[in-house]
Amino acid sequence: MRRIFILIALVTLASCGSSKKSVSSRFDKLMIENLANFTAEEIKNSFPNATINEGTGMFEEGTVEKDFTVLYPETPNEIHITWTDNSKTKIDEIRFSDNGKWKSKSGIKIGTTYSELNKMNGKPISFYGFGWDYSGAVLWNDGKLENGKLRVFIGPDNEVNAKYYGDRIIKATPEEIEALDLKVQTILLHLGE
Repeated sequence: MRRIFILIALVTLASCGSSKKSVSSRFDKLMIENLANFTAEEIKNSFPNATINEGTGMFEEGTVEKDFTVLYPETPNEIHITWTDNSKTKIDEIRFSDNGKWKSKSGIKIGTTYSELNKMNGKPISFYGFGWDYSGAVLWNDGKLENGKLRVFIGPDNEVNAKYYGDRIIKATPEEIEALDLKVQTILLHLGE
């Protein structure tokens, strides 16, 4: 009888270990690059428990109409996908701004700091001013993260002086940048042309 209890305990422990592994691999899927070649149908099949909203809207500063899909709307895991075609077979962009489970393959997530971005990139980054459509857009300056597809937008956690606003690359001292307490606020993967 004692051997049966030991056997049951071992089987239970083994199944707990495998369930942790499956949860871990599910989180690995939540990298936006893994969605790059999905169709809308494949997204629905891959995330069967997710709420999904679809529609058509105006993008690119209100100049282009595109179909879109929102995965996990109004949750921390909300992600926006725009399509290059009406049949939703080719993704144009994937974007998210909430601190949920999504991240990039390079490890960038919402809340990644300015100094962490510099370390990941291997070279100092630059960024555009705030208060416009591409507010806080990061330039990789030929660093490790320069791939043409991943776009990151940073923003301050502190109040911002007017000199940091506008459609221009910000020039500031390291002390001024540190005082801004910059963190990633939006991550976008641009796959279209």
